[in-house]
This record gives sequence, C-alpha cells and structure tokens, in this order.
Amino acid sequence: MHKLYVHPLPIRFWHWINALGFVLLIATGLQIRYVGLIQLISFKNAIVIHNGIGFVLVANFFVWLSYYLLSDKIKVYHPELNPEIQFRESFRQLRYYGYGIFRGEPNPHHVSVYRKFNPVQSISYQIIMMILVPLQFYTGVLLWDVQNLASLVEMFGGVRIVDTVHVLIFIFSTGFIIVHPYLASLGHTPLAHYKAMITGFEEVEDETPQG
Repeated sequence: MHKLYVHPLPIRFWHWINALGFVLLIATGLQIRYVGLIQLISFKNAIVIHNGIGFVLVANFFVWLSYYLLSDKIKVYHPELNPEIQFRESFRQLRYYGYGIFRGEPNPHHVSVYRKFNPVQSISYQIIMMILVPLQFYTGVLLWDVQNLASLVEMFGGVRIVDTVHVLIFIFSTGFIIVHPYLASLGHTPLAHYKAMITGFEEVEDETPQG
C-alpha cells in the first residue's frame, strides 16, 4: 500500500461542515415539519437554527465551488468523454456494489489524484452538487422570506410548489445521509475512507494504475 493525497484541506473543511450542517438541517427540519410530534427544542429556536445553518451551508457551498473552479481539481468531477465508456464503467461499478462486493471481488475503480470518484459517484455528485443542492438552497431562501420574495415564489409556481420541491430534496438528502456512511465504509478497511477525509491521504494498492 502507498498513500495518495486526494482530499485537499479546503475540501475536507467543506465536507465536515457540510455533513454536520445537513444533519442539523434534517433534525430541525423534521421538527418544523412535524410540529407537535417532534419536540427537541422550541419551535421558534428550530426555525432560527434551521435558517442560520442554511445560510452557513450556502456560504460553504461557494467555498467548495470556488475551490474547484479555480483549481485543476475540477477534473475529478468530469465523467469519461466517451458515453460508451462511461456507461460500461458505470455498469461495472453498479454490478460491484450489488453483487461483486458480496463475493469478495476487487473494486473495479482504482483511485488516483484526478480520479478519486468512480463513474457512478462522478455522475451522482455532479447531479447532487450542481442541481439538487443549489435548488434546495434556493427554495429554502424563498421559504425563509415568502413575503418579500413573493415575485420569485410566484415565478417558481407558488408556495406549495416551492415547499414540495424543498421537502422532496429533503427526503433525498435524508436517504443520502443514511447511505453515504455505509458506502464510505467499503474501503480496504471499514475506516479507511473516514481516515482519508481527516488526513487527506487515501491508501491505495501499489499496483493501482495511474489515471
């Protein structure tokens, strides 16, 4: 095994702030949605904390976006240019997650500095980070001040549409928060990827081809 530095400090900072923030958003969001059924803190405090964390994560998103746009690390999000290769490699990865891993087969994806994401992760994270997360932030801001942002709310389809989109992405985010720790435990040891997101270094096999 040898170590590759694949998680720079700004990305690790963003990741853990984002992880903690989304967990708190989910907790306070559940209390706001199911007022009377869930009572961790007062309803007023739940709203204040939910809104405050939301704005922190909006700022944190721009830290992430700025880092990737201003560095060559944006390459890690690029899928294969050839759609046929992308489809084939994505299928291999999905087969590994659904079948091969339970038979002890090796992971078909080999980590390198500019290819730390497998094909499925690459496409999934682009959809999440460039569509779902901005949409969640936008709908959250609209719900934060419906009265003063009434024209934007109406352009979106009205409060009910804004709220529905916000809740649907909230449900997806909750599922992601549950699944992500499991997938992160599928390294050569259960804690390998967790350690990498703290130190920045991924441990890879010596024979790993560079890509």
